[in-house]
Amino acid sequence: MSKAKKQATWGGRFSEGAADLMVRIGESVSFDHRLAPFDVQGSKAQAGMLAHVGLITRDECQAIQSGLDEILSRIEAGVFEWDPALEDVHMNIEQALTAEVPAAAKLHTARSRNDQVATDMRLWFKSASSEIENSLAAVIAALVDLADKTSEVIIPGYTHLQRAQPVSMAHHLLAYVEMFDRDRTAIAGVKKQANVCPLGSGAIAGTTLPIDREFVARELGFVDAGGEPQITQNSMDAVSDRDTFIAFASACATIGVHLSRLSEDFILWSSAEFGFVRLPDAFTTGSSLMPQKKNPDAFELIRGKSARLNGNLQMLLTMVKGLPLTYNRDLQEDKPPVFDCFDQVTLMLDTVAACLPGVKAQPESCAAAVADPLLLATDVVDYLVNKGVPFRKAHHVVGALVSLSEKLDVPLNELPFEEARQVHEALEEDWTNVFNLQQALAAREKPGMPGPEQVAARIAYWRKQASK
Repeated sequence: MSKAKKQATWGGRFSEGAADLMVRIGESVSFDHRLAPFDVQGSKAQAGMLAHVGLITRDECQAIQSGLDEILSRIEAGVFEWDPALEDVHMNIEQALTAEVPAAAKLHTARSRNDQVATDMRLWFKSASSEIENSLAAVIAALVDLADKTSEVIIPGYTHLQRAQPVSMAHHLLAYVEMFDRDRTAIAGVKKQANVCPLGSGAIAGTTLPIDREFVARELGFVDAGGEPQITQNSMDAVSDRDTFIAFASACATIGVHLSRLSEDFILWSSAEFGFVRLPDAFTTGSSLMPQKKNPDAFELIRGKSARLNGNLQMLLTMVKGLPLTYNRDLQEDKPPVFDCFDQVTLMLDTVAACLPGVKAQPESCAAAVADPLLLATDVVDYLVNKGVPFRKAHHVVGALVSLSEKLDVPLNELPFEEARQVHEALEEDWTNVFNLQQALAAREKPGMPGPEQVAARIAYWRKQASK
């Protein structure tokens, strides 16, 4: 079997290089090269700390940091050559740096790739979480705008995908705003969890050298609201902990679930059977066979990608569940799922934010659907309760009225009074006055309900939140 020409920096223990297949299965630079900006950031802070404690000179520190900046500029320009034989982003950058800056041979002093990659990933999680927060904010803003435009459009609300009670389209859309706001809280929690510096933990038990962990934490921005450094407190946990990975993947999977539910609603609403909305051409596709088709592909793809996010979370949970402390090479596989979570979630969110401004409500179709008098059957129950009828009895009475309307093939609100009166004596001639949509919604002006004033207040609330 042929052997790789290069050895990684740990190769002093070995008499021959790794087999080609070992290089292929062992390399991670094909996916962790995206950590380069964070790896350079961490290494510059490491050099600064080594100079601070006297393990390298100021001149050596400056040379290392300048060399790192030059390498990062080559990476960003796309001219840096990544070598799989050097396994990962860390060794590729370090060896390229050492070839140009001899003092870089001291850079890895008191550092292991274990705490190095843990630091890189925490920096990445902070950055990725901020980007997702921005994308969530854009979706929330687009939903609030659409809710504002559709505040007077009334549609059936559904339970079990059966018509239930009338709501404004705005109230329905604002339900998703609540979901995505919870997602912002969750992703902010991930960023907070990541904001603890593990550098200095070494491979497992730290180092005997006189390092200053708090100096590095400050340099890298691992500080609390008061500017105090945040550092991990157990070196074994610091290099083997993958809770932030799982929390990030979980937050992304939940965002995906919310996006999938939103997508399903728009898929249904844009169908001929519902006809509540018209989707923008730019986010739909046609059929190669049927020329009349306008398919909601953007939302269908989002619905499909949500399953992919669930799979990423499951992969991480399964990978970690049987690992002993501390680092095991299995953990190299932790990055592809979280990188994919980030890529897919931002793509999904940005697509929704771009699509929603082009969504047009179809008031006529909505009005036809919401004209079903059965949507206000519960309001008849409330009418009877106000007459002193116990709720359980009133519920039974209205059920009997619905059954009678079906038997007579007459809409509920058009039942002859004489027939309705025989069902219960509390029904008076004004009982059909409840079949008024505007009145029904106006009667729901309590917190959390779809009354017009409540909906307007929530739209104003979310706009105010966005301006903070």
